[in-house]
Amino acid sequence: MPTSPSVTTGPAPASPPRTARGRRVDLIVVLAALALAVWVTSGLWRDPNVRTITVNSSDQALFEWLLAFGGHALTHGENPLFTYLINVPDGVNLAVNTSITVYAVVFAPLTFLVGPPVTFLVILTLNLAATAVAWYLLLSRQLVRSRLAAAVGALFIAYSPGMVSHANAHLNWTAGWLVPLLIWRAFALRRPGHWLRDGVILGVLVAIAFSIAAEGLFFTALALGLFVIVWSLHPAQRAEARAALPNFLRGLAVTAVVAGALLAYPLWLHFAGPQRFHGTGFDPVTHSEDIAAFGAYPRRSLAGEVGLGTSLAPNPTEENSFFGIPLLLLAVVCFVALRRRADPARRATLWALAAVAVVFGVLSWGPVAKFDGDRSDVPMPFDLLGQLPVVNAALPARLALVVAPVFGLLLAYTLDQLRSATPRRRRSTEAAWALGFVVALLPLLPTPLLTDEREPIPRFITAGTWRDYVSPGGVLTPVPTAVDIYPDGQRWQAYALSHRQSEFRIPAGFFLGPGGPDGRGRIGPVPRPFSALMDQAARTGLVPIVTDGTLREVRADLAHWRVEAVVLPDRVHGAKFEVDQDAVRRTATALLGEPQRVDDVWLWRIPQD
Repeated sequence: MPTSPSVTTGPAPASPPRTARGRRVDLIVVLAALALAVWVTSGLWRDPNVRTITVNSSDQALFEWLLAFGGHALTHGENPLFTYLINVPDGVNLAVNTSITVYAVVFAPLTFLVGPPVTFLVILTLNLAATAVAWYLLLSRQLVRSRLAAAVGALFIAYSPGMVSHANAHLNWTAGWLVPLLIWRAFALRRPGHWLRDGVILGVLVAIAFSIAAEGLFFTALALGLFVIVWSLHPAQRAEARAALPNFLRGLAVTAVVAGALLAYPLWLHFAGPQRFHGTGFDPVTHSEDIAAFGAYPRRSLAGEVGLGTSLAPNPTEENSFFGIPLLLLAVVCFVALRRRADPARRATLWALAAVAVVFGVLSWGPVAKFDGDRSDVPMPFDLLGQLPVVNAALPARLALVVAPVFGLLLAYTLDQLRSATPRRRRSTEAAWALGFVVALLPLLPTPLLTDEREPIPRFITAGTWRDYVSPGGVLTPVPTAVDIYPDGQRWQAYALSHRQSEFRIPAGFFLGPGGPDGRGRIGPVPRPFSALMDQAARTGLVPIVTDGTLREVRADLAHWRVEAVVLPDRVHGAKFEVDQDAVRRTATALLGEPQRVDDVWLWRIPQD
């Protein structure tokens, strides 16, 4: 991000004592960032293999599976972006899902050593801490002189309500450390004489970001583009922007070539490969930000703990704004105070930041306005953009995540200005600012994520007994069949892959694939009769009436999937509700006959033609 001339040229070289003090501050910030990350995820650290995130155990299971599959693909020379291990026989295009391939490859040794649940937790914790550290380094080395100001801004961004909300199992969105790196390397393209090297570095970083958080990369690119346009058009910066343009464009061209080469296959698979789709299966009106949510408090915060949290988000993982009225007011006051004392160059930066916050905030309201839970018929700007390619695959509510870094920068700039002001301000003024920061930020301090125990992986899987009933690469299905609300099948498969037992495949699964209305995506495959019957029993406790037609449909489904074994564990994990296991067993028995007892599961063997 362009900085003021005073920060660009930098302060005078620090004396040795000052340097030592700065390093101590750096260490304190790193430790504080890590401590907060462990605090937020502390419920899982009690026992990573047993604990699960209460509000999003399905996504946790999905990411654990992705980590296990990525390591397996690496060690077995398989395609990491397309697999037939789930959703047999059609397979799944992971390029249109959140594949986190880079994480899966980098952390593969840890996954094989301690298992996917521990690796998931390590990455989640490091994501939060690394986000704070990356923002701190960008702020303290490039944008502000005060390390305290940099620390406050960075810690706010990393543990803002949106980040804590997405810490409910989203390894992609919590990888916020990518954003300051992208900003840093993007503006490094302005440097004369280094455009080739800087373009290569940014191209590699873009490819990494695409693998981990493609939607986040898209939002970052849009925000940076808007910032650069507004900043460049400001009268105080037109000359600098014009002078930097040739180097910037050359570096950007190199970035495009490098990123394009690295992402050629993933992009082809994404837009033209098998099992692709356009858009998502999520309603953009439901998944848009309520206008009142900007002034509300999140549930996992001090304010939420005392009952001030709200349920204005579509679900607990999508509290993307939720800044509280005091912080909104403080952000406005910071902007006004900074602008009043800013030189023309700094004013250009402030106006560009304001434009980013306002535009992304308004776009996050989605196609129509909502206020305090009530939908209106008033169209919003996103309605004009929602049908554009790529944009139609984004959830509008998440655009509000861009606002938090803007607020963090305003907080850092303001604190930096207060600490460097000469002559010193009156104590009453300093006290007023301190009170404003405390009132705005204290209620937003994060509290630990809610966690519960989840059903253990059955001994039938952990002991490898399944290999006596399923041929190598054969198909095993749990009942109910695997999907987001019944993640057991993918958890079992993740265990088998990460412990190098062998491969078994499963029908269905939790993924985004084709099958939605008008060619849009949906979660999991279109349900077949066998899956629908098991889901009905699990939800309602009702055993269906079985006819000859029902039996023919079930046999056709099992033959289509080439299932060799149907398995019901003693305890089934339902991600959204408690599963009626007795009804599931009685339904499976009515359809498949009497099961046999093997270890801690009920097993139905399916004869193969």
